[in-house]
Amino acid sequence: MDKISAEDRINKLKEVINHHRYNYHVLDQPTLSDAALDSLKKELFDLEQQFPDLITSDSPTQRVGGEPLESFQKVTHASRMLSLNDAFAEEDVRDWLERLEKHLGSRILDRESQKSSKFQDLSFTPPPRQSASSLRESAFYVDLKMDGLAVELVYENGHLVQASTRGDGMVGEDVTQNIKTIEAIPLELNIAKWKTEPSRQIIVRGEVFLTKKEFEKINKEQEKKGEKIYANPRNVAAGSIRQLDPKITAGRKLDFYAYGLISSPKSHENEFLLLKEIGFKTNPHGRAVQTLEEVFEFQKKWEKEREKLPYEIDGVVVFINDNQIFADAGVIGKAPRGAIAYKFGARESTTQVLDIKVQVGRTGALTPVAVMKPVLVGGTTITHASLHNADEIERLGLKIGDTVIVSRAGDVIPKITNILKDLRTGKEKSFKMPGFCPIDGSPVIRDSLSAGRRSVAYKCSNPNCAAKLRESIYHFVSRSAFNIEGLGPKIIDRFLDDGLISDAADIFTLQKGDIEVLERFGEKSAENIIQEIQSKKSLSLPRFIYSLGILHIGEETSQLLAKEISLRLKIENWKLEIKNLLKITQNFSSNDFQEIRDVGPKVAESIYGWFHDDKNIEFLKKLEKAGVSISPTSNIQHPTSNPKLSGKVFVLTGSLENISRDEAKEKIRALGGGVSESVSKKTDYVIAGSDPGSKLKKAKKLGVKILTEQEFINLLK
Repeated sequence: MDKISAEDRINKLKEVINHHRYNYHVLDQPTLSDAALDSLKKELFDLEQQFPDLITSDSPTQRVGGEPLESFQKVTHASRMLSLNDAFAEEDVRDWLERLEKHLGSRILDRESQKSSKFQDLSFTPPPRQSASSLRESAFYVDLKMDGLAVELVYENGHLVQASTRGDGMVGEDVTQNIKTIEAIPLELNIAKWKTEPSRQIIVRGEVFLTKKEFEKINKEQEKKGEKIYANPRNVAAGSIRQLDPKITAGRKLDFYAYGLISSPKSHENEFLLLKEIGFKTNPHGRAVQTLEEVFEFQKKWEKEREKLPYEIDGVVVFINDNQIFADAGVIGKAPRGAIAYKFGARESTTQVLDIKVQVGRTGALTPVAVMKPVLVGGTTITHASLHNADEIERLGLKIGDTVIVSRAGDVIPKITNILKDLRTGKEKSFKMPGFCPIDGSPVIRDSLSAGRRSVAYKCSNPNCAAKLRESIYHFVSRSAFNIEGLGPKIIDRFLDDGLISDAADIFTLQKGDIEVLERFGEKSAENIIQEIQSKKSLSLPRFIYSLGILHIGEETSQLLAKEISLRLKIENWKLEIKNLLKITQNFSSNDFQEIRDVGPKVAESIYGWFHDDKNIEFLKKLEKAGVSISPTSNIQHPTSNPKLSGKVFVLTGSLENISRDEAKEKIRALGGGVSESVSKKTDYVIAGSDPGSKLKKAKKLGVKILTEQEFINLLK
């Protein structure tokens, strides 16, 4: 993206984010989910990192929260209450650490020594562990990121005197009376536990939250009263703290975890222990770790086990454990440099629709599918989302180029749930279902249902169209073609039905996240399929030609055609690439193809027609764009002068024990012979292995010479 486009996108994002943040933080009327809003903020943050001179002081990335409500007394915090920048992938966390290292020079982590779990700091060396109870001096402190409301508590001589919300970071709202109703918050501290003389004023920060059980209880009561059902526990917690009547807050049974002390001890780990000593609840799952790999393991563990917790979390928080280094790192915009929120895979995220393609399913039904800019949803990268039918596109008001919200709960297939029309630029394009089938060009029909109702399904009028498409893809991935193991007919049918592929070329654009969300597929099986696909992106010219499924073209004709094309490429001094294959074949006339051995008029016309068909030309270009290539070390066998096999035609039948059928074919071709799939009067030899088929009977009937496997091997010698 160039700077002008980036600036336009940044301005649009600012406008939309500020609108939804105002609704959420000021009016208490959220109009967008946290996950979707986080996704927009992350996109804005990334663009600003790419073009730092476009960062302005009014950017949402430079702020903390909304303005305090006028109905509460305003409170100025002793120091700014910050929020955290978000990371959504391991790479984001590594980028955060890299930025921190650049800011502090050599004071954080030596990248090489990180592998040996050593914290590198010119002023700090981990002491030897003297006992199991001694504090571990570690690089990071990781904690669960509570999905609640941040508050600040001020204690004078150990007594709670003031509690306030974060507000805009510098000025919050006085909610002291409401906070006092929360049993988990001590009204008096056990300052005798403080190892040194405590300061007169102690400031503690933490998170007010509501348990899932209490949330369900409140919603049941709301339902009985016929009143509004709350969307999530966080909204109830925030709304409860901001009630003007403390009795309402008291009835909500809110909970609290402390996470910070102003003027805190040496390490974040020590800080948590001290908070617990003086009377606060802290999250029992937080711990100090040495390496980023341990951070990632902690995040993965709790992403899997989050449902077991009695409260909602939306990620983990990663701190630089040493508080002096944390302080030296300072603040950038709204966030401390020394910490980051590593969020779980969002159940909702935003992305852009790059195109809408139509795929033909097994029944011939046409299904529109959104092709999207890759986005993390639920911890996996998604690039496709089914739009089901034309009515769904109309209901959403979706256009190509729109910014959309993609939702995925649990293992449900992702879907587009909303359009952010405020981000439109005017360049978006409307979509219309095609009038003709994208596979075979037959007219598209729309069935009528009973009672005069219109069906939502569009279908190809040719009943054989879908079957033809399926068979072409089965052939494309078969053993003699691309040989993509594990991609059998059932899986291909599933990909077609769910709109992941519309032709064989789409196979090479699939992402792991597109597959693992399907029913009966898991992360490992999806990963195996993707690895297998990626490993088969390059193959020899004969196999490539065979994979195209050209009518009347078998393995032997593919070999002969590949030889002729290879020679023409050498004459033109062109590389063996798909685009050059296309150039060569389009320069052939039908008569040129007939000059190839064993290619008659019918076969020549079929080859000529295939390479001059617009759809096939687009298909080849699509394969090249997807990264498919023809191996320069092709297995094209050029004939030798061996008089025994030159011009001889062989047919193989039955199972060979000492040599594979493919190896036998290659040896025959290398010695100037040809291989045919059927027995005819032109056949010179039939090689018969164990359990031969009907080809042996026909060979005997025609008087064709029959060789055993050993006789064939002797012939090769």
